[in-house]
Amino acid sequence: MPRASARSVRPVVFVEGVRTPFGRARPDGLYAHTRADDLAVKTVRELLRRHPELPPERIDEVAVAATTQSGDQGLTLGRTVGVLSGLPETVPGYAIDRMCAGAMTAVTTVASGIGVGGLDVALAGGVEHMGRHPMGFDADPNPRFVAERLVAADALNMGNTAENLHDRFPELTRERADAYGVASQEKYAAALAAGQIDPDLVYVATRDPERGWGLATADEPPRPGTRLEDVRDLKTPFRAGGRVTAATSAPLTDGAASCLLAAEDTAEELGLAARMRMVSFAYAGVDPAVMGIGPVPATQRALARAGLTIDDIGLFEVNEAFAVQVLAFLDAFGIADDDPRVNPYGGAIAVGHPLASSGVRLMTQLARQFAEQPDVRYGLTTMCVGLGQGGTVIWENPHHPEYDGVRPAATTTSGSAR
Repeated sequence: MPRASARSVRPVVFVEGVRTPFGRARPDGLYAHTRADDLAVKTVRELLRRHPELPPERIDEVAVAATTQSGDQGLTLGRTVGVLSGLPETVPGYAIDRMCAGAMTAVTTVASGIGVGGLDVALAGGVEHMGRHPMGFDADPNPRFVAERLVAADALNMGNTAENLHDRFPELTRERADAYGVASQEKYAAALAAGQIDPDLVYVATRDPERGWGLATADEPPRPGTRLEDVRDLKTPFRAGGRVTAATSAPLTDGAASCLLAAEDTAEELGLAARMRMVSFAYAGVDPAVMGIGPVPATQRALARAGLTIDDIGLFEVNEAFAVQVLAFLDAFGIADDDPRVNPYGGAIAVGHPLASSGVRLMTQLARQFAEQPDVRYGLTTMCVGLGQGGTVIWENPHHPEYDGVRPAATTTSGSAR
């Protein structure tokens, strides 16, 4: 079946994204006593609050991702989150799963619906409460995976796949990974100090049986002040004498993120300012044993579909599941480890990676960077996916002089009311 021509697809714009502060997935973490679905509800309500020009009944779909769809992350999240957020009962919703790329897939799925005219406005996002629902918890992988050698036994453990990536590409040394992990912490701390993180956060009221009420206002995982000498001797938990450490891995995290998408003509009709326009997207499968290489073929496909090259991309938001995965991506495209275009605000090694929600965090940060750098026309968001996949979305900057769509409003530079 031939691919539809670009002229037959309605342009899709990213209006805004928000997220909760991210918490550590542990018994004393920010959200140890907070429901996962309530975190997602908080982000949807914040988007509605920020956009009073959008009649709630004009929302055509709510897609919410989670990797572990059970308990308070079950029950068709998109529908339950929509109802709990106060959307009209006429607004439908559904749940989606592509592990770490859950929210990314929610975005590209509803964008596809908008592109062909099935939707005009949609909400998409993801949530992961890894403290309650550890990755793989209660999962029952089919024994045929290993018995029939469809995948290597260690492909079901993400840390092992990161070690495998080090093995396959010896130039991806522990020293490079350590330096990258420290740089992620430094860049996040600088972005936080510059006021580039807080505007996209929605504060969350929390309650602890012993400590009482609290308010989550900042990300919990970052370790500011981390130095190379602090991480060189850290243990390698996935393999004795390995190279992957806590300093080069995203911590286990709780959190949620959501965004508002619309057809460009509908955005203009409703007065919704575009922060980004979707150009193309692609997913690709790879050997599950080295799942971290997935962003490379996904990006190659997305670039080909857009008629662009890697040299056209001025900003990169690459999910930092592991430092080695980002380094493999950079090497594949001839990009330096310290290229300022890559993760300017730091990444998941610092801020955390609540699996299915991270795709929207990447997009939200890219949108803010577009506003700061109007000379950059194209950027991308990309991530690896468990069991051997990668996903990439390419975006266009509406602040760029050559952009011909709906122009954005003035950028918010300070934290919003909650």
